[in-house]
Amino acid sequence: MSDHIPFEIQKEIMNMFPVKSLLRFRSVCNLIESSDFITHYRSQQQHLLVSYHERYEKKHVSIVDDDTFPQQKVSLTFPVSVKEMLKYDPRIINSCHGLVCFYCDSARKAVIWNISVRKSVAVFVPNSVIYETTLGFGVCCKTRDLKIVKIRYIGWWRSVDINATYIPSQVEVFTLSKGTWRSPFGSNLPRTSAHYYHNEEVVIDGVFYWLATDSNTMLIVSFDMTSEEFREITLPDDLSQNRCNRISMSYLGNSLVVCGYDKHAINRDLCVWMMAGGVSNSFTKLFTIPSYGEAILRGFLKSGDPIIDIRGEHLAVYEPYSKRIHYHGTDGVESTFKAYPYTETLFLLGQPDNMVYSGI
Repeated sequence: MSDHIPFEIQKEIMNMFPVKSLLRFRSVCNLIESSDFITHYRSQQQHLLVSYHERYEKKHVSIVDDDTFPQQKVSLTFPVSVKEMLKYDPRIINSCHGLVCFYCDSARKAVIWNISVRKSVAVFVPNSVIYETTLGFGVCCKTRDLKIVKIRYIGWWRSVDINATYIPSQVEVFTLSKGTWRSPFGSNLPRTSAHYYHNEEVVIDGVFYWLATDSNTMLIVSFDMTSEEFREITLPDDLSQNRCNRISMSYLGNSLVVCGYDKHAINRDLCVWMMAGGVSNSFTKLFTIPSYGEAILRGFLKSGDPIIDIRGEHLAVYEPYSKRIHYHGTDGVESTFKAYPYTETLFLLGQPDNMVYSGI
């Protein structure tokens, strides 16, 4: 690109292009591989990573999230680091800044993968045969560093004292810039009595959220990727006191959303609540989805319409204003659908592909 064009204008122009085009331009535009451009570029195009089981095979597809949804759908080809984990059935922690984090407890490994630039890094995760492990993943808003946070907690089988107030190495943080695990900056740690639900994690603006339970009360535990401080968030009363309720978490815009069955409704409709203005413990009820106990919220399209899983067999979109449910021809088997929105970014572009970090 011409040296006569101001740098800021070059960035604005290049931000209009999708990643696929930028990768072709690298030989003629040095800007694309600069660390500043890599960390701040984000495409306006949103995609939806959908995982589900079809008969005996697990599927992962990427769907363009625009007016054509779900017509532009492609099957994903995993990097070697993820393929090696597939026999252990790894789970997706979440997606963030165009990155998807996979974790497999059996393999003691997490993989961070940028779908758009097709690069990945693997991280070995210290675990314990005594305690359960849950992970969080995100990007520090201040340094733009990639972080993984690990929490050890007492498992349901209670192989140790359930009332224990100390867990060795309870919380550790991995940063990609250093390539090692360390203790968090923050001094407050999550309660040792909490149990964490997998597959219901979400990250918003550098804050990671887990759904947890303690003494039959549901709550949310959050971790700020910048300050590395933990906080607790109280759920609406209709959700927090019912552990049998199938609660799910997602986000709409920059706000946390929780969803569960309305215990007052005869038809077990889904109630969707939003954390008002990002203020903890302040939830506003958005709308109710008629479900007859057969739907689970899986996320939102860019338009704001909720994506729902019907009976664990069909992926559908609900329109709150018309109150209509649209089925989109993606079918699986019971309770297997997961949906992860992501945008195209250049994170990991300057990293060697398939890099493995021992974390020591």
